[in-house]
Amino acid sequence: MMSRVTRFNASGLFVTLMALATAGCVSTAQPPLQNTRLGPDPAYVAMYGPRPDEVHSLPATDISEVDPQFLRHEVAYNGSEQPGTIVVDTANRYLYLVRENGRAIRYGIGVGAEGMAWSGRARVGRKAAWPRWTPTTAMIRRNPEKNGPWAGGMPAGLENPLGPRALYLYDGDRDTLYRLHGTSEPWSIGEAVSSGCIRLFNQDIIDLYNRVPVGAPVVVLNNGLRFETESDFDEMPDLIDG
Repeated sequence: MMSRVTRFNASGLFVTLMALATAGCVSTAQPPLQNTRLGPDPAYVAMYGPRPDEVHSLPATDISEVDPQFLRHEVAYNGSEQPGTIVVDTANRYLYLVRENGRAIRYGIGVGAEGMAWSGRARVGRKAAWPRWTPTTAMIRRNPEKNGPWAGGMPAGLENPLGPRALYLYDGDRDTLYRLHGTSEPWSIGEAVSSGCIRLFNQDIIDLYNRVPVGAPVVVLNNGLRFETESDFDEMPDLIDG
């Protein structure tokens, strides 16, 4: 199945981002992505397995109920972005890292209300491993019981909403307050959630963090793809492990 996507207008990105940000943040021999009767494919179980070598020992992600389309794999890509570009498709809950030779790594994402309203261009302004999280004033006002205790910042750890890694998105030299990050709520991947930015499985944000440098371009789409991708079931995509 192939779907053609259209171009978009990226003007006025910073004004749009800052207004929103105040609300918070092929191997043909490979087996099917997931056999629903036998359980997840062992290759994916390993991919989303524990990371005991992390600063905070990271447990495995339970993918037994995850739709296989939201697991990390490589797909065909027919867009105009250069290799190394991150493309976020908020409507369809995918993040793509463009590769050479018409390919891209596709990750499943969860998208908060602010992320759903965001579109334009940015860049990775900085990266952080096991980042500290500080709720915005608007988030504290909206939910003081939950967010108020962390007004001074939440230390890194398994309960931190940013997870083990965060990519901070900038417009030029100015922080947009948007982040690509991990999650303490893996069930939210593939879903629209009440608040926040763009979240990935913890193992996926570590993989993305390791692949992209500071300065990498980011394109955020809203309500439309700009890819031609292989159907997950018409042709077996390549598994991608970091």
